[in-house]
Amino acid sequence: MPKDGLAEDALTRIAAALERLAPPAPAEPDFTEASAFVWQAEDLRLLPVPDVTRQPLDLLIGIDRARDTLLKNTRQFAKGLPANNALLWGARGMGKSSLVKAVHGALEDEGHPLKLVEVLREDLPSIGRLLSLLDGAAERFVLFCDDLSFSHDDQHYKSLKAVLDGGVRGRPDNVVFYATSNRRHLMPRDMIDNERSTGINPGEAVEEKVSLSDRFGLWLGFHPCDQDAYLAMVRGYCDAHDLEIGDEELRALAIEWQATRGGRSGRVAWQFFTDLAGRRGVRL
Repeated sequence: MPKDGLAEDALTRIAAALERLAPPAPAEPDFTEASAFVWQAEDLRLLPVPDVTRQPLDLLIGIDRARDTLLKNTRQFAKGLPANNALLWGARGMGKSSLVKAVHGALEDEGHPLKLVEVLREDLPSIGRLLSLLDGAAERFVLFCDDLSFSHDDQHYKSLKAVLDGGVRGRPDNVVFYATSNRRHLMPRDMIDNERSTGINPGEAVEEKVSLSDRFGLWLGFHPCDQDAYLAMVRGYCDAHDLEIGDEELRALAIEWQATRGGRSGRVAWQFFTDLAGRRGVRL
């Protein structure tokens, strides 16, 4: 092959290699496709979710204060007013993620152009590309990360810091960030204690780890429910889905179910109701 041909072939292969290495330009999203999306980090696009699985707000019992606070904050944001990022933390199964989805649904019903965008924890390093897609759009966006937590060697939390509060650019005005976690500081307690005991500058090490949760303006705590709240949840589900059953029978069955699960929560209440509806032939 002539030298010119070899050079041309080499340049073609180099160009192809660079195209494979360079990230593709994100596709321009169509936000009219759905009210909710999932961020796909591997191909830098938003996947529409045509039907969001969620409960109505009035079926979320026992979390009244958190419900009212998050609804007020989100309504402010939807109206273009200042609003805080929110961390919903606490007992598992008490409706943290259900509340975020229910609040979004309630404001959507009010006619606000509010979009819910779910971001997986492992996709946080690409969140800057996501913000570039959302910045300047006419809609307003709630970025939602469910079950957010970090291990001792996890550096993903650094990608989130600039989105929440820092960085030269900061987050766009039409974006707010909501996260749920079982941990108030998003990191295991033994990890924080280990930093205190072994670090050269333990105070600085701890501050580095817990400063992430401090960047959430709202901390909403969720705590285990008592038996009365648990039974009220079950009765609420029965009434909402027209499942007829007497109070005494429902109470006995619900308490037996929670005893086999070793605890009470909104999740346990829904799982019991799902089983009861199936046995009674009621379609949900």
